[in-house]
Amino acid sequence: MTKFVKGNEAVVMGALYAGCELYFGYPITPASEIAHGAAKWFPMLGRTFVQAECETASVNMMFGAAAAGKLCMTATSGPGFSLMQEGISYLAGAELPAVVVNVNRAGPGLGNVYPEQSDYTPAVKGGGHGNYRTFTVAPASAQEMCDLTILAFRMAAKWRTPAVVFADGLQGQMMESVRLPDQEDAKPDFSDWAAQGEKKTRANLVKSIFLDAAQQEEFNNHLQDKYARMEADALAESYRADDAEILFVAYGISSRIARTTVETLRAEGLKAGCFRPITLSPFPRAALAEAAKGRRIFVIALDAGQFADDVRLNLAKAGLGQEAADVELIHRMGGQVVTVDDAVKAAKRIAG
Repeated sequence: MTKFVKGNEAVVMGALYAGCELYFGYPITPASEIAHGAAKWFPMLGRTFVQAECETASVNMMFGAAAAGKLCMTATSGPGFSLMQEGISYLAGAELPAVVVNVNRAGPGLGNVYPEQSDYTPAVKGGGHGNYRTFTVAPASAQEMCDLTILAFRMAAKWRTPAVVFADGLQGQMMESVRLPDQEDAKPDFSDWAAQGEKKTRANLVKSIFLDAAQQEEFNNHLQDKYARMEADALAESYRADDAEILFVAYGISSRIARTTVETLRAEGLKAGCFRPITLSPFPRAALAEAAKGRRIFVIALDAGQFADDVRLNLAKAGLGQEAADVELIHRMGGQVVTVDDAVKAAKRIAG
């Protein structure tokens, strides 16, 4: 079945096919259609929608639902995502699966409702307190707003961690055709750790506190080991990169700009390619290094350089020091979007 829908609506459809049972949320532009869609479709399908009084309440409602072994989600934008950071840290500390969708708008503060990618650091690095990470996916189309939401639920359940779907205002509002899955995912069995109010789970304890420092360190080491194993699920794609002389690195809506830039430069005789991380956490470092080796790197992003810094870091950790040092940033902020013309001119100017 194919539907012509907004990216935000595709998120709700993906959540339902992933088996999500409860939605807790507070509407905020440009993510409001996710709450609207959940309010309409969740009750129709026997699921639960709760209009929370604020973003802080919605993320803590998710903690309670996830602790009881329920698949749950919320969605927000930048200011609301800031308010959720403590709750996301608690979810990570209690090893609870839950999905948070952030449809990034311009900031800081209230900013405006136009697209940015400036929430990269809290979305990818763990913006709350403590040594935690989330599993973070970056869709680039309405189809992926559906598909990667499903993946986020699968990875949250697999790794017992909060997962983030990191999109932006353009992706949330644009309409595209979306092919829906043939069937709904089977619900995972969480009875070995969840507190479900029955004899089978009576001995289970959900907590994130260790009053003994040695136990807290042991638990932190356990988390770091888990995050290292998560790297096996890193995803990326390359486009016309095999013979490229210059490589554009971008994710989300910026990757679509990068692909068209590649085609424009190829038509003018310059061998260009594109590398797109699909998961931002875990970052596909090995795949990036393979695509970037010996090439001039340009990052296209809607931020002040947060993503470019991460590209440099991962290249350096992969042993590509020169490529890391030469990374160039092509960017806009404040809700302005890099155009193909901007990217072509910048690449020509810098690459000579």
